[in-house]
Amino acid sequence: MFDLVDSLKKVKKADPISAEKISTVLFFQTEKCKELVQEAYRFEGIAPPSIAKNTEDDIVDHVRSSDIEVVIVELNNSKDVSKDAEYISHLLPNNASVIVVGSEDAISTIRNLKTMGFYYLFWPITKQELVDFVRSVSDNRKRNSSRGPGQNRRGKYISIIGTKGGVGATFICAEMAYQLSADKKSSCLVVDQNHFTGNLDIMMGIKGFERRKLQQAEATSSLDETFSQGLVYRQNSLLSLLSLSSEHLDSAALLDYTNLVVDLLAVDVNFVIEDCSASVGFSISSDNFIAQCDSVVLVIEPSVSSLRDAARMREVIQRVNNNNALRIILVLNHTVPKKAATVKRHEVETFLKQKVDIEIPYCEMLSATILDNKRIAKTSLKASKPLKELTSIILGETTVKPKRSLFSLSS
Repeated sequence: MFDLVDSLKKVKKADPISAEKISTVLFFQTEKCKELVQEAYRFEGIAPPSIAKNTEDDIVDHVRSSDIEVVIVELNNSKDVSKDAEYISHLLPNNASVIVVGSEDAISTIRNLKTMGFYYLFWPITKQELVDFVRSVSDNRKRNSSRGPGQNRRGKYISIIGTKGGVGATFICAEMAYQLSADKKSSCLVVDQNHFTGNLDIMMGIKGFERRKLQQAEATSSLDETFSQGLVYRQNSLLSLLSLSSEHLDSAALLDYTNLVVDLLAVDVNFVIEDCSASVGFSISSDNFIAQCDSVVLVIEPSVSSLRDAARMREVIQRVNNNNALRIILVLNHTVPKKAATVKRHEVETFLKQKVDIEIPYCEMLSATILDNKRIAKTSLKASKPLKELTSIILGETTVKPKRSLFSLSS
């Protein structure tokens, strides 16, 4: 007699159907977009995305996961999609593909986002259009394809250049790196181009630090990302330092090698900040970093010699840089009391034919505060506010400067 129960026991159990996995996070502005993304993923059997509002705090909390493949950013409420996308770009990991959803129908928007390394999806869209687009982006990632803007993203290159030794370039570099990493939650790689001297470790508050000494065999071997990562000192999860030295290589060779390492590591961070000091005979024209730099912070002191060197350096920078959108940010740092300065701010601006973007006043307690391992931007010293304004300029944020009173004009 046929035993139905026994036959059913012998039937092989079917494997459970697992959801398609495309690790996604959505930062939304409207409920309509949020619901469409959720419904599209659910209908197509894709693992549900993480959901958060499109705010700076929420982005910071959700994007540091290493397994995120796709980030969807809704900018339907934006008045300027390109500008708002650039504003949050420093918060997004370079290893994730970013899809911007917006209702701005302009070729310039697509072009600008592509330059940033972002995809653009014009709203309104259907569920099928969204899923097809996300799958296409995911397929490009799995094939390690060079197609698509997301494959070309790298950190923003910022070069802090001192017109002469002692003007405060290293100090400004360390403070900017701290603000970007600790306050803005952006990953930063600081590059020490002063290979045999300098106090970058002290400025960054790193105790017992020694530069990584490069051996002759290492300098001639082929570089890869894994080896390059081993050359880096990690101060914390968002801030690292590349500082090389060698008993066999000169400054020019170390400069070339350092920049090769940077090119490999730039895809893993939001910002690469180069510390250059004229006190070690730094050659601007031979620095490939500056050739592809996004922003140069030119640091001068109120002296005739610094002013003349600034004009010469700016001319070289503009000649060797290949980026048409290069920004040269002028910082006037008072390293001595104002009464000891040999030139005034208006004389600097007249000679260079450029406005001073940031002026940092003299602070008697500056050195003691740094040696006490305190960040100037976190203190009440007069230098704190200008340093914060400088970081805001780098990020493209709008800074409102207070009007100067009649009393301050006469002082």
